[in-house]
Amino acid sequence: MDVVEVDRLRCDLSEFASDVFASLTRAGWQERAAAYLQGLMIDGRRKSIQPMAARLQGVHEQALNHFVTNSPWQVEPVRQRIAALADQAIGPAAWAIDDTGLLKCGTASPCVARQYTGTVGKVTNCQIAVSVSMVTDTASCPVDWRLFLPESWDPASPKATADVHARRRRAGIGDGVAHREKWRLALDMIDELLWWGHRPPLIVADCGYGDAAEFRHALTERRLPYLVQVSGRLTAYPAATTRTAGEYAGVGSYPTPRYHHAAPTLTELITTGPARPRRVTWRPGSRLRAGRQVLMSSHFVFTRVRPAGRTLLSAHRGEDLPECWLITEWPPGSPEPIKYWLSDLPATTAKRTLIRWAKLRWRIEHDYREVKTGLGLDHYEGRTWQGWHHHVTLVSAAHIFLTLQRLDPKTRAPE
Repeated sequence: MDVVEVDRLRCDLSEFASDVFASLTRAGWQERAAAYLQGLMIDGRRKSIQPMAARLQGVHEQALNHFVTNSPWQVEPVRQRIAALADQAIGPAAWAIDDTGLLKCGTASPCVARQYTGTVGKVTNCQIAVSVSMVTDTASCPVDWRLFLPESWDPASPKATADVHARRRRAGIGDGVAHREKWRLALDMIDELLWWGHRPPLIVADCGYGDAAEFRHALTERRLPYLVQVSGRLTAYPAATTRTAGEYAGVGSYPTPRYHHAAPTLTELITTGPARPRRVTWRPGSRLRAGRQVLMSSHFVFTRVRPAGRTLLSAHRGEDLPECWLITEWPPGSPEPIKYWLSDLPATTAKRTLIRWAKLRWRIEHDYREVKTGLGLDHYEGRTWQGWHHHVTLVSAAHIFLTLQRLDPKTRAPE
């Protein structure tokens, strides 16, 4: 990169920081925010405060640490601006919900506990960060975050540790912060983004969220379309199944229409029915074969169903359960499907479109790799609730800055 390019980037970053951090009105805050972003983006093995300050010219470690850990600036206005920039620049096809584990060695970091994380595929000592990303096939950015508070950190929970009050006090966790399921944290972020004036074309998520009928029903109540991965153990009726009333006995009230048989699991419904997997190609992949991009394709079964379960039966008391799409990926040679999705998209939606959107969630995995390996998401060594939220907000700011640079045709090198 030549001197002119470096100067241009430095100018762009200064303008970006003035815009995104406009709510940080105290003297020096915007400059420290810009310095922190620069530290996150330049080369370096660790992106914690001490090594970043050492790499930055004219930046004092103590001042940078105070800005992130102790300065009382609010993350919401910054995130609101990040979301506006992402929505405008990316033009998201969906909002992707997911969570990632931030591995920790000690017990002092806020909300650290032994808990399962898909990051390593097992129970380990970690924090869990829940996020919402605005995504397309080619661009994405995490725009909002929540730190999952395990029950061991909630004084109202029977699973709370004996020293929970002392741990919360040291971490600066307010009395109003309690344990909430991850899907509820996701809804909190969705509601926040809606309040900021954004609306998703589609919500995509893995089965950690899709399996929660309450989550899917809450999206329906908000009139937000979804296409979420689920487990095969969920239950559903074939779409043709409707409630029926038994014969009138001649006395008393007339029988109420109801479902007379238990709903089968999704696995049972597909494997025992007349399933005929069809091959669907949804987009070009990143691998090359003979100089050409390999097309992404697999075999799928599409059927209309009525998801069941206590939550939905209660929510639709006195009426038939609503229909939705059940999509299953069933490669040749596999004894049963390997993935399942439910979606309330219209019955007329093209099959290829359903698969392209079902597979769109992969972009959030791309985000997590980028913010962890490149921008130091999991390098933060502070031990406060406020510091953690400041750090992840600054990481998102760095991410959207780099995304804007990639998407701006004026910054692209000539081919």
